[in-house]
Amino acid sequence: MAVRHDARWSAFTPKLITVLGEGYTLTRFRRDAVAGLIVAIVALPLAMALGIASGASPDKGLITAVVAGFLISALGGSRAQVGGPTGAFVVVVFNVIAQHGYDGLLLATLLAGLLLIIAGYAKLGALVKFIPHPVVTGFTAGIAVIIASSQVKDFLGLSIARVPADFLPKWQAYLEALGSVHATTLAIGVGSLFLIVGLRRAAPRLPGFLIAVVVASVAVALLHLPVETIGSRFPNIASGLPAPAMPDISLAKVQAVFPSAFTIAFLAGIEALLSAVVADGMIGSRHRSNQELIGQGVANIASGLFGGLPATGAIARTATNIKAGALTPVAGMLHALFLLLFILFATDLMAFVPMAVLAAILFMVAWGMSEHERFLNLLRMPNGDRSVLLLTFGLTVLVDLTIAIAVGVTLASLLFMMRMSEAVQIEAGSSGARAEGEAEDIHQRDALPDGVEVFRIDGPVFFGIAGELLDTLRRVGPTPRVIILRMRRVPLLDGSGVTTIAEIVRQASAAGAQVILSGTQPQPLGMLDRVRLGRNSASAIHARSFPEALHIATSIVTATDTASPAVN
Repeated sequence: MAVRHDARWSAFTPKLITVLGEGYTLTRFRRDAVAGLIVAIVALPLAMALGIASGASPDKGLITAVVAGFLISALGGSRAQVGGPTGAFVVVVFNVIAQHGYDGLLLATLLAGLLLIIAGYAKLGALVKFIPHPVVTGFTAGIAVIIASSQVKDFLGLSIARVPADFLPKWQAYLEALGSVHATTLAIGVGSLFLIVGLRRAAPRLPGFLIAVVVASVAVALLHLPVETIGSRFPNIASGLPAPAMPDISLAKVQAVFPSAFTIAFLAGIEALLSAVVADGMIGSRHRSNQELIGQGVANIASGLFGGLPATGAIARTATNIKAGALTPVAGMLHALFLLLFILFATDLMAFVPMAVLAAILFMVAWGMSEHERFLNLLRMPNGDRSVLLLTFGLTVLVDLTIAIAVGVTLASLLFMMRMSEAVQIEAGSSGARAEGEAEDIHQRDALPDGVEVFRIDGPVFFGIAGELLDTLRRVGPTPRVIILRMRRVPLLDGSGVTTIAEIVRQASAAGAQVILSGTQPQPLGMLDRVRLGRNSASAIHARSFPEALHIATSIVTATDTASPAVN
């Protein structure tokens, strides 16, 4: 009993505890420290850029990377996961701030954290594999388009007092303001973009984002270039971490931000678990999905308390962490501590960073998020998958991310159920060419006595096929005295399916017919027990095989024929 108990709770043990239990040496610490420093160098400009793109400020992105990044590594279920703000949240965070203010965002982040913790303890971590790829790719590509679109003003230096939030009005404003392009700002943006792309090709190990930020900042400071910088847009950035504080909470505000909180939790869970799967493939480990959700939940609650943004596992930073030699979650924790040192002692340097270089960085982030190769591959798929992809993408860009996810998952589920219903076969009078078992490879109608009808069902009986099953039996004509349902090839019955079986038994009984269920598997049998149609049922007879069912049916018909003269 103790072994089973330990195995059950080990799924909720942070990987850090497991690693420390294995023995943590100085050699491991050195490798983790180097990896943590490298990831911090990569994360520094990203955190600032994502904070600004989300409608907040660069220090909010850094706070998120420090607080949530530390806790995601310390409490998560992956050995190499690195967390922080990511591009997936930019759209929803921007909209929440615009509609409910920054205090509303903090409340949504706290609620999302609670939802993630509940999902972890409810063991929903494995459900991520059931999210269809066209949905994930569609809304990810849509987010990438929105992120890139949001940076056009800063990249070109356009003179626009207020950029509209919606996609089409935003581009209309850009086109109307094209005459105000600022040449110096555009030069810095284009130069930074070429520098990042060039470094990725020529020296991929170098931190291209940080180098671009440093080069552009030095050029602006030394040459006194008249461009907008972080300092000119955010003149009052405080150094250090703020004291934790609860946002204002009321029932009305909770109801208002809850849909956004659900979206944040959904995105955080998906991206974190996908990132953990990528990490597993790179290091040959296996993450604990439910504990990963719990760690993500605690990290988001803490980020909200410290005034930060929503956070999740970041695939690019996690991959960088592994490539840099990280061995344990300590590397991710150290990455957060290195960023904390920057916040404490070098926040003033952010003032020199031009907005155009951050726009260039976010263009690259958007390009990476777009997954253009996967998007193009999915366009070659059947019409159903292609429709889910394009509909999710279009709704993400033009309408709302929450609606896009809901519609995409719903449509994908309906298409799957339609395909499953098409795959299920209900055969009346089949030749029985396929065996159901060693004793059942016979022609199912060859030995049928008069008054007996047999049906074989291939596939799961769920609500998508339940009505068709009932219709098939109704088309038989006059009700036979015995109906045999061959169930060995039915792996699953859902509520609708078992209700349909019960309705068949009821209608047959009302017409004076007996139903025999042949070769019922454990799951369908358990469902039948729930509606009192199990092995001890008085309404339906169960047979272990079709020959046994045929023998029972023959006995019933013979007994009926013998009793008929006496009745008359």
